[in-house]
Amino acid sequence: PPDHPAPPAVGAHSNWPGYPPYRARPARINGMTVAALVLGVAWLFWIGSAFALGFGYVARQQIRERGEGGWGMATAGVVLGWVAFGLLGLSIAVAIAEPAPY
Repeated sequence: PPDHPAPPAVGAHSNWPGYPPYRARPARINGMTVAALVLGVAWLFWIGSAFALGFGYVARQQIRERGEGGWGMATAGVVLGWVAFGLLGLSIAVAIAEPAPY
């Protein structure tokens, strides 16, 4: 006979030492999260970054309301959108600070 009981069946809650508690995966991933991530990566001259921010924030709200998956992708889209706008601001600041070449 083993020293420990058998592991729980799939779908059962686990309190067995050494195993994390079982959590079912969300039913589906929110579609706006994928759009936010893709637009954040392919920033398209900052137009895509604006859409990535919008889709990311809307997707995060929908995920909270509906219990869907994709929180990480939505957050990545938001972060990439803000990074792109930060780079835009930095490039404008550098362009203003440079002396004219004449």
